[in-house]
Amino acid sequence: MAVKVCMLVAEHPFLDSRIFKREAKSLIKLGFDVTMIVPRKDGYLFDIDGTPIKNSFLDQTFIHEGITFITYNFEESRAALSKVLSPEVIWEQGFMNPLTELAIQQNADIYHVHEYLSLFAGIGVKRSFKKKNKDIKLVYDSHELTPDPFDTRTPTELRNNLKEKLLLMLDEVDYIITISHSIKSWFLSQNPTLPVEVIYNSPPLAKDYQPKNFDKDHFIACYEGNIDYKRGSKDKIIQISEICSKDIEFKIKVIGGTRFGDSFHLPEHLSEKIELTGWVDYYSISQHMRNVDIGWIDYEDLGSSLNRSYAMPNKFFSYLNNGVPILVNRCHEMESFIRTHQCGLIIDKKEATAEDYANAIIYLSKNKSLLKEMSLNGRRVMEQTYCWDNMEKRLIKVYDYLTKKERIFYT
Repeated sequence: MAVKVCMLVAEHPFLDSRIFKREAKSLIKLGFDVTMIVPRKDGYLFDIDGTPIKNSFLDQTFIHEGITFITYNFEESRAALSKVLSPEVIWEQGFMNPLTELAIQQNADIYHVHEYLSLFAGIGVKRSFKKKNKDIKLVYDSHELTPDPFDTRTPTELRNNLKEKLLLMLDEVDYIITISHSIKSWFLSQNPTLPVEVIYNSPPLAKDYQPKNFDKDHFIACYEGNIDYKRGSKDKIIQISEICSKDIEFKIKVIGGTRFGDSFHLPEHLSEKIELTGWVDYYSISQHMRNVDIGWIDYEDLGSSLNRSYAMPNKFFSYLNNGVPILVNRCHEMESFIRTHQCGLIIDKKEATAEDYANAIIYLSKNKSLLKEMSLNGRRVMEQTYCWDNMEKRLIKVYDYLTKKERIFYT
């Protein structure tokens, strides 16, 4: 009988690229029975940009691409899950919520959780089975650090409470997965005995990749992902376009963009300089990047966020996967990677301006041989080490450890 895996999701969209498109689908391919318990908001599942999906996936339980989905109302769970911040003696009250209760009903072998609140739900599941003398395994997939030790927007008392309760929960976790070596190091600094694996946010290797020649007269920069108050500043996109267009034949392509309820209104004079593709199918990203020369990443307010300094976002590996060199401000983890593999250019400032980025773009547009070298380096390191095919091997090693199974990998 296949090992049953139940993934608990408190906040992410049900088709999240890491949770569903990579981890869950890899586990199905590897022979596991996978169920995902995912939230509805205002009665609907939601897309990757937060848009409610009102014309499909309306049943409480359904099967999609071989994975069983069970849905619950986020609003009915939030208050109970937030009791994680209460004294541990009353945690039992917090475990009485739809996410935890549905998870217990699955009677799975391994529970794989993806956020702070779903970790709390997983602790409730583990304790429930322990009372029944069943030893289930609990995996905490930490996409970021909660609490962020540097986030001054969160009051110190609350940060301390979040950390105290996190360390209590980690005592009952069987394995931690995270997205960068810096975050792994943070966990090990709290408890050196924790088993921790780094599984990067890498896509499957693009099969239709063709080396870029960088022989065009025009230059195209790319931004992939969310445009919100943290990332992909609208103002910087406009300013970069204005500055670059004065010196070179320039365009910026935005793959993704604003989230549900927000919008990006282009100035009329830049309507042909900024291309908004909108949110595209995950597997079509490579096609949109065929004509791109540089991939831009900008993380602001690094001084108040350890997560941003430690980040290795989806877009980082998406660029490299398609041979697109990266342009980024000084973020510890990405900076270290780029300097090691020579696959991009770093603005040597934690807070880079639009003018800083524009000047770097103009410089690169006039140094095509450097661009080509960085492009080939990025694609090579994806092929050799960082593509999802190799991350999948790390994932299965975690699961083999938990199930005490030995497996031989052929290369």
